[in-house]
Order: sequence, then structure tokens, then C-alpha cells
Amino acid sequence: MPELETLLYDESDGVAWVTLNRPEALNAFDTTMQRELRALWSGLRTNDDVRCVVLTGAGDRAFCTGLDREGIGSFEDLPPGALPGYNTPWDFDDPGKSVCPKSNDLWKPVVAAVNGMACGGAFYLLGEVDFIIAAEHATFFDPHVTYGMPAAFEPIFLLRKLPFQEVMRLSLLGAHERLSAERAHQVGLVSEVVPADELRDRTRWAAQVIADQPALAVGATVRALWMGLELSRRQALDLAFLFTNVGTDPEQLAAGQERFTSGGRIDWRLR
Repeated sequence: MPELETLLYDESDGVAWVTLNRPEALNAFDTTMQRELRALWSGLRTNDDVRCVVLTGAGDRAFCTGLDREGIGSFEDLPPGALPGYNTPWDFDDPGKSVCPKSNDLWKPVVAAVNGMACGGAFYLLGEVDFIIAAEHATFFDPHVTYGMPAAFEPIFLLRKLPFQEVMRLSLLGAHERLSAERAHQVGLVSEVVPADELRDRTRWAAQVIADQPALAVGATVRALWMGLELSRRQALDLAFLFTNVGTDPEQLAAGQERFTSGGRIDWRLR
């Protein structure tokens, strides 16, 4: 693992913890963080020791506040419609291609632990994690329109996770309204809300359970469900057998059936 400037990385017992580590900038991603995330997601694809990933942010003020605008230049003296660093309105390097795990072909489960604000470009990341656990004080909002920018990429990511009118309201009210962790849970963006001091332990428990289960079956499940979002219901069902066949290891299946028939009790928790 190369030395990282903007991320913290820890790996143990099949779980990798990836921490956005620019707390002084509310964990906004600059060009360095984009480059490091892209390399990290790519490297985790072939790291068989990692079977689940947790993504979080340093500190308790923010998970991530999106793109660090201080590093992209001035909006003055630009051609109509162009962004800083580009000559025409048709040129744009989408940050999602760098910061998003699945856009970089990482299909291992990624769980987000959100502690504090998550806004704007944070929805690139949250749009491609598999589920979100949030601290009670977490908030979610998209300030783009308030500051004269269309909200486009980020809300499109959210359309797979939230009802249309919730995404529209979040986008149109901009910085004037924030979604609480409890409301985010009610509408389905967040799977669980926990006290801030329990966020790490609750997330660690979920990630460890995932990492301890058969990796082939877990990976096939992740791919099948994301495919179900992209295709029609009929198309997805027609391909489901493929994921079932490819994702079934005979030895792991036999071991699982043995655990089931022997009456081995799982120490489950109620959410």
C-alpha cells in the first residue's frame, strides 16, 4: 500500500476501513484524494484478504462535503457554460469516475459510516455504497442550486436510493434545508441511525458479519442486486440464475447446509 496523503487505511479480519482524512476541509475531495481513491478502489479488487470495506470520514463534523472548490480555479473570464480548467462547456472530468467504488469496478460490499454532514459531491460516494449507517447528528443536503450550480450528477445517484420527490426536494431547496439522520432513515437513504459514540462499533459489527460469510456468495449477491437496479425486472430475473450458479461454491454450500441441518444457532440481533 503506497503512502496516502488524504486517506487513512486500516485492514484487519477481512475488513478494510477507508477514512477520508481532510477534516480541515470537512473531508472535501481534492485532486489528490480523487487520485488516491481511484487507486485504492482498484487495488482492493485484487486484495483477497479484504472481503468488506467501510467508508467513513475523519472527525465528527462531516463525512464529506463534496468537491473542494478552492482547488478548481476561478469561475471568472470563462467561455459561456465552461467550468474552471476547461475551454468549452462540453469538457468535464466527472469526479465520480475517480471517487466511486463501483465506477472503478469494486464489487466487494462497501458500508458507509456517516458522522456529521454529507452534502453535494458526497452523494457520489453514498450513491455507490451498499448501505449507510448514520450517527444521530448526521445531516444530508445538496447546496448546488443555492450557489448558482445545477444539481445533476449527485441527485441522479440518489434516484436509486430515494423516492423521486425526496430527491427533487433535496435538490431544489439547496442549502436551505437539511435532511436529518432520522428522516433519511424514514425515506430509505439510511439503514440505521445510532448514537455517535456507537457508530464505529455498529458499523464494525455489520462489516465483520459480511466479511465472515462466503466471499463468492456475497459478491454475487452484490452484483445481482445492483444489476436489478439497472435492468428491467424481467431481464434481471432472467440473469439471476447466472449469478446463482457462478456465486455458489460447492464446498461452501455443503458447509452451509451442514450448519443448517445440525441446528447450529446464530446469535442474531434485532434492528
